[in-house]
Amino acid sequence: MEDIQQIAKDIRKKIYKIAHYAGGGHMGAAFSIADIVSVLYFDNVLKYDAKKPNWIDRDKFILSKGHACYALYAALARAGYFPEEELWHVGEPGSKFGGHPKINDIPGVEASTGALGHGLSFAIGIAYANKADKKRSHTYVMLGDGECQEGSIWEGALSAPTLELEYLTVIVDYNKLQAMDNLENIVQMRPFADKWRAFGWNVIEIDGHNYKEIKEALLVRCEKKPTLVIANTIKGKGVSFMENVPIWHYRMPNERELEILFHDLEFTEEEKQRLCVAKE
Repeated sequence: MEDIQQIAKDIRKKIYKIAHYAGGGHMGAAFSIADIVSVLYFDNVLKYDAKKPNWIDRDKFILSKGHACYALYAALARAGYFPEEELWHVGEPGSKFGGHPKINDIPGVEASTGALGHGLSFAIGIAYANKADKKRSHTYVMLGDGECQEGSIWEGALSAPTLELEYLTVIVDYNKLQAMDNLENIVQMRPFADKWRAFGWNVIEIDGHNYKEIKEALLVRCEKKPTLVIANTIKGKGVSFMENVPIWHYRMPNERELEILFHDLEFTEEEKQRLCVAKE
């Protein structure tokens, strides 16, 4: 099996390529979650069958921070849900791929997201239905840390422990940056972990780029308690000039920056040349 680090690097390459062909996208957020998504799909965590996307006993992953969808699209293509070539047409007329994921149109996408604050309650509904049906399928949902400023997130945070949803894991992409500034300059979130603990969650804090820590946290089950994984991440991770810089929430690199990106992500000369050729 290919090394998970190389898989994550390939996911990051695909994220840039999608943005290149689309002419834009939320690369910083997608790079931030690439390692977590890679472990979920390719390190024996998420139970799924790409040939049967609607398999009834599958685990489900909901990307509540839908603007980071290029990472999800890249993972789903690599997993075999659809041909990779479809990713080079994001945002085009007739394409099923947009700047936010849409259920039913895209195999493997479990919820239409991007209107921030809704994914947690959606995931709680799925997990509660599974519990009622006595299923052991697991539900994972990823939130942005800025998204956690939405009041609906805290309504969900109160509900899940009451319902004793032990087969629910929430992952917070805790990169501490929002669209325009540092998280704490917009709304004070601390003490973040203690808030969730006070609501009755099993809380785990990890390095969101350490593959071993990610996998161990995602496999945790706590009897009668949902689990919250606070993944300390770096926005723009993997591309040196993007890391921890707020402007890379949504921006494309210039020619000089692009050469650095190619170096950091280890693009081959052949891969670079393909991107220089105008798409038909």
